[in-house]
Amino acid sequence: MLSHPHEVFLAVAQHLSFTKAGQALFISQSAVSKQVRALEEHYKTGLFERLGGSIRLTPAGQRLYEKLLQAKQLQQELHQEMSALSPAFAPAVHLLIGASTTISLYVLPPVVAAYLRQHPSHQLSLKNRNSDNILRALLEHEIELGIVEGIHKVSHVTYTPLLTDVVVPVCAATNPLAGRELAVSDLRTVPLALRETGSGTLAVLEEALAAQGLGLAELPVRVRLGGTEALKNFIRVENTCLAFLPRQAVLKELASGELAAVKIKGLYLERKFNFIQRKGTENNGPYRDFLRFTQRYYAQAE
Repeated sequence: MLSHPHEVFLAVAQHLSFTKAGQALFISQSAVSKQVRALEEHYKTGLFERLGGSIRLTPAGQRLYEKLLQAKQLQQELHQEMSALSPAFAPAVHLLIGASTTISLYVLPPVVAAYLRQHPSHQLSLKNRNSDNILRALLEHEIELGIVEGIHKVSHVTYTPLLTDVVVPVCAATNPLAGRELAVSDLRTVPLALRETGSGTLAVLEEALAAQGLGLAELPVRVRLGGTEALKNFIRVENTCLAFLPRQAVLKELASGELAAVKIKGLYLERKFNFIQRKGTENNGPYRDFLRFTQRYYAQAE
C-alpha cells in the first residue's frame, strides 16, 4: 500500500492546492504541508514550486506523481487478483467517482446505497459537478470513474452507455404557458431560465435548437443558474419563465401539479448518460464492478 505521505502528495498534485487536498483528505492544511515536507526531505529535492498564490509540480514532483499513479493502479490490480484467489481477502476499497448534477442527485443515490450494502468494506466519494468539470476531474486524476451527459470528443477517454433520459420544458403551474403547445419559433419571445455553460442539459438543448435553425443567442434568456435544483427552485416561484430540466429531476413536481409541462412541437430533447474512464483503466477491478453493478441495477428497473 502507498504510505500516508505519498497519498497526501497525490492529493496535492491532483488539486494543485494544499487547502483543497486537506479538504479532500479531511485533514488540516498544516498536516498536508508537514507530509509534503517529509517527502521532500526524504527525496532530497523540492516536489512543488510555489508561485505566489499557486503551486506547480517540479520535474521531480512530476516524475513522482506519474510513478505513484502507476503504483496505485498496480495496487488495485493486486487486490483484485488476491481477492479472486482468496475470497476471505477483502481489502478496504475507496472509490473516487464523479457525476454530473442530474446523475448525482437523481440517478446514483439508490445505486450507491445498494452497492455499499453488498460491499460493506468499501467506501465511496462522489463529486457533483457539471459534465465538463467531471471530464476535467477524470483527466486530472481527481476521480477514476465519471458519469456524464453526452459524449465529448476526447480521444483518450472511453465511453460506456448507462441510461437514456429526456429533457422536458417546464414552468410554474401559474405560468400562462402551463399546458400549452408552442412552436419552436415561439421561443424567440418566451423568457427562458437555463443552466450554466458546461451543463449537459444545456448542451442537449443547444444541439436540438441548432437542428431547428435556432441559436441560444437569438432567444430571450433571463437567467442562467448553476445546478438543477437552483433552476427548479427558481421556476417554482417565477411564473413568467420557461425552463428545460431533466425528466428525472421533475417527476415529483409534475405529479403534484407544482410544475407544468409545456409541449414544443418538433422539439425532442433526449440525451445519453455515459460512464467515462481514462483509456487503459477500464479493467480496474472495483470501478469495473461498480460500473457493471449500476448497469444491472437500471436494467432490472426498466
